[in-house]
Amino acid sequence: MSSYAVQQALNRLGIAPESLLMVHSAFKQLSRDGYDPSEVVAGFVNYMRPGTLLMPTMSWRFVNKAHPVFEELTTPSNTGVLTEIFRQKYADMRSCHPTHSVAGRGCLTQDILSSHDLDDTPCSARSPFGLHAERNGWVLLMGISIDCCTLIHAMEEHVAPELYLQPASQKETYMCRTRKGEEKSVALRRHRFLPRNYFQFQDELAREGLLRVTSIDNTIFRAFQSADMVRVVMDRLNRSPDSIMARPGDRYRMM
Repeated sequence: MSSYAVQQALNRLGIAPESLLMVHSAFKQLSRDGYDPSEVVAGFVNYMRPGTLLMPTMSWRFVNKAHPVFEELTTPSNTGVLTEIFRQKYADMRSCHPTHSVAGRGCLTQDILSSHDLDDTPCSARSPFGLHAERNGWVLLMGISIDCCTLIHAMEEHVAPELYLQPASQKETYMCRTRKGEEKSVALRRHRFLPRNYFQFQDELAREGLLRVTSIDNTIFRAFQSADMVRVVMDRLNRSPDSIMARPGDRYRMM
């Protein structure tokens, strides 16, 4: 039942099974409505079998200066139960990054996840987020709002790294171990903790008719193509690099 409901929701959104899809998720409301997390993940996996499915498996709560080691297979994700099930049971690979790893399954996984360790920022052009945007994949926000959309960090880093990232002098170094036992030293400039207004970009996509919305019971699904989000965000950042910063009266989140 849960698996079928997810597949029907993706079909209503017009996301082709052969496409590239990144899912940001929260399971709380689906749990309240009686859905099973394993079946929900199976729904995504089964629907996207001909394409590529990505789920961010962030670990910034667990990997830090006091615990500077990331293990692809064993470091837990702090982005929810669905991502834990996906990375443990289904993922072909998880990108080698201490705080912003992404797990993937499907034909594009290697191409999108293998270069995440090469730059010193979490969402660079060679990160899964930058490469997802380059390939114009779909982004799905399930049970969460736009302030969880990591893709927008990629544009921040591109246009104004000095504003949105910690300075290079505060760069941190971590040891990351892949599932094959390969060890990599990965440098990291963390994002600054700032009041960001991402809701302005969701509103713009909605005005342009580019935001697709459906639901499973009380859980809202919002989907858009990454190229549309990149265009909207870059237009504002190019006009004013601090345009993501929240102003009085804005909806915002500290992140």
